[in-house]
Amino acid sequence: MVGRNLLEAYPDLVTRRLDEYYRDALERQVRIVSQRLHGFLLSMPGIEGSAFTRMQQSARIAPLIEDEQVIGTITVIDDVTERIEREDRLVALLANEKTARAEAEAANRAKDEFLAIVSHELRTPLNAILGWAQILRTTQTNKESSTRGLEIIENNAKAQAKLIEDVLDASRIITGKLRLDVRPIDLGPIIKSAVETARPAAAAKSIHIETALEPWGGLVSGDPNRLRQIIWNLIFNAIKFTPNSGKVEVRLQRIDSQVQVTVKDTGQGISADFLPHVFDRFRQADSSRARTHGGLGLGLAIVRHLVELHGGTVHADSDGEGRGSTFTVKLPVMAVRSGETSGTQDASRITEAGAPGSANSPASQPALNNLRVLVVDNESDAREILNITLTQCGARVMTATSTREALEILEEWEPDVLVSDIGMPGEDGYSLISKVRALGPERGGNVPAVAVTGYAGSEERMRLLSAGYQVHVTKPVEMEELIIAIADVARRTQNA
Repeated sequence: MVGRNLLEAYPDLVTRRLDEYYRDALERQVRIVSQRLHGFLLSMPGIEGSAFTRMQQSARIAPLIEDEQVIGTITVIDDVTERIEREDRLVALLANEKTARAEAEAANRAKDEFLAIVSHELRTPLNAILGWAQILRTTQTNKESSTRGLEIIENNAKAQAKLIEDVLDASRIITGKLRLDVRPIDLGPIIKSAVETARPAAAAKSIHIETALEPWGGLVSGDPNRLRQIIWNLIFNAIKFTPNSGKVEVRLQRIDSQVQVTVKDTGQGISADFLPHVFDRFRQADSSRARTHGGLGLGLAIVRHLVELHGGTVHADSDGEGRGSTFTVKLPVMAVRSGETSGTQDASRITEAGAPGSANSPASQPALNNLRVLVVDNESDAREILNITLTQCGARVMTATSTREALEILEEWEPDVLVSDIGMPGEDGYSLISKVRALGPERGGNVPAVAVTGYAGSEERMRLLSAGYQVHVTKPVEMEELIIAIADVARRTQNA
């Protein structure tokens, strides 16, 4: 290489127009070749362990002067690989920080929108409840208006309870506290129950619900209440977004080793832009104040999480806005040993007892003829409504406001069933049941007990059962559910 012209030895310098830099150097200029702007000057292997296969370079081309005459050029190449790697890491960190900040800002906006929606959605039913309560209290209304007002109060109270339950479920999902009470389940009865529950809402919009359920699609391993919640959410979502006189199809079929539930509607459909986000928390296709449909944007997110907890998948399809949508849930079929089928089906039917539309509807709820029921609650309104309801069903009721008062009545009156609130000041429902069970059988320590609590979830249920309660009912209390629970624990005690 000694004595050869540099541009002849490295012709690619001419191709890359770097020969101009050497001509400038011969004109007494100093030129810099930057890795970022020009790439490498001369190709050299990278250092071992580097992310680059070629050395990252910074070169300085200067005139070589002797006796004030330019006799050539001199090139100094610095290895800047480590510096370039540091800069690349900083650029990547900056990009990640910008992405994280954008995601955090988007999440914060979604949170703010969600809180605004929650405020609106919770206030809306309260407005109807308070409005009708004031009308019924201050105005002379005929029987028809009074009945209508009470129906509106009841429907809005249920709607608010559903909103609160969705928020609690979302919280349990985020914190990883949502648990399943798993058992073998036949989805057929659960779907039938959900469809029957949805029919009044569908009828109000003249929507036809069509079902096609294979009689024996196979058992799945799951939590019956959570599976019912999945089906309810999908059917009510379909009804919500389907215009009047539309149609909703619910299908159950066995496909290979999976049970597939499909809910298809002729509703407004889902845009291609929103379809990938349809199962995201707090996301709604329209979250503006002028939106047509209410809700918190949690239902489908809860569906996805519950399905995944059951080892399944859920998928949404739509041909676009105005062309309907289809939601498909796939759950793995449970392997059943020979001889287990009949017993499992019986268990599934028992699980459905008490579901809306089942044999345990208000029309067929059991009477509590002469059952002695002790109600314990520090809230006077709660005591009063339980007293009135249970008395109307034939029970003899006494009430207590505290653990101390309840224990005195228990030993003197010997009730058949104890119904107690859990969240009470001073000594709560856990303290009460602990002291009751410590009394011994001869002093009423074995009285069957029903817990009424605003704390939902399988962990709370297991804690209550371990403490000594036989059944727990979650607030807001469905009275027919409470009556069934009281009759059931009393019957089991009598038959024991």
